[in-house]
Amino acid sequence: MDFQHIIEEVGRYMDFAGVAVMVIGALVSIPLALRGYQPKRASGLAPFSPYRAYRQLLGRSILLGLELLVAADIIRTVAVTPTFESVGVLAIIVLIRTFLSFSLELEITGRWPWQKEKDHDGGSSVPDGSSVPS
Repeated sequence: MDFQHIIEEVGRYMDFAGVAVMVIGALVSIPLALRGYQPKRASGLAPFSPYRAYRQLLGRSILLGLELLVAADIIRTVAVTPTFESVGVLAIIVLIRTFLSFSLELEITGRWPWQKEKDHDGGSSVPDGSSVPS
């Protein structure tokens, strides 16, 4: 077994793990949402909604699965001799999955990944632990 074959297998297993995380996350999210699991919301406590809870739980499992799929693509691209075509395809895949990740993060938390999380009192968090009103 040569190095390239081993890396290809690792990439294949990472692909499988990414898909498995999404499928298992979708299946586990159903009973959690129906039992009343309420994920933390950026805007504070909201009335319980099984639909919203399911969407948030499913979104988190999709995000984790996408991260694993991107890692698998990177591993496989490193395994072969990089050509402009393979690097271009990887760049497009990473861009699409990054856009999906940002969209899901906005859907789950109500804010962009680069925005600071707001405190429950309406101020934004700052590094020294104090709160600055918005």
